[in-house]
Amino acid sequence: MAAVPAFARYEVDVRRPNAARIHDYYLGGAHNYAADRAFAKQAVRIDPELPLVTRAHRLFLRHAVRHCWEAGVRQFLDLGSGIPTCGATHQTLPDARVVYVDSDQVTATFARGLLRGEPRACAVQADLRRPEQVLRHPGVLSHLDLREPYAVLMVDVLRYVDDATGPGRVVRRYRHALPAGGFLVVSHPQPVEQLLEGLQIEAPCVVPGAYAGIGRKPQAAPGRI
Repeated sequence: MAAVPAFARYEVDVRRPNAARIHDYYLGGAHNYAADRAFAKQAVRIDPELPLVTRAHRLFLRHAVRHCWEAGVRQFLDLGSGIPTCGATHQTLPDARVVYVDSDQVTATFARGLLRGEPRACAVQADLRRPEQVLRHPGVLSHLDLREPYAVLMVDVLRYVDDATGPGRVVRRYRHALPAGGFLVVSHPQPVEQLLEGLQIEAPCVVPGAYAGIGRKPQAAPGRI
């Protein structure tokens, strides 16, 4: 079993599987334990494509953040991020400012420990289903300037938003909060055109088992208020 990092020894129950650590295992990471691997292997017996799909989403995320960077965006809000390893946003773009958001206390604590010494990246615990809470979180506001263009990343996470909450309603609130020039990056089991409504769709994207897209909030036309 992998050693438990010193910062997590009193906060992580390695006997219980954790979704973020299972995700890390599928990505080939080292931040998972016996219970996580056992659960992950059982899940693969039911759906053998799980590791492939997980890695494909990570490749899409890396492609998307590079696209945003090349367009001039230097700030990223990564929602439902899990453990920030294996090609995570701050590893893909070392000069970017990144805030990772996860609702799970264990995952957020683990992520904060991993990001110690990373001046441009931090992790906060917040529920992505409550956009106002996320966008007003002190950790977000101290790290990102939301008046300037930033990218909201919702990759392989919207499937966890139930119909009662409404993925479309959640995404709409983040979309409306974006400043001109900001980006929304999404993947979802259903087509994403509605999620990107009102944005300029930047590039067609293909992810096995999902739909994905990158949208940019247009600049206001000259002379318009």
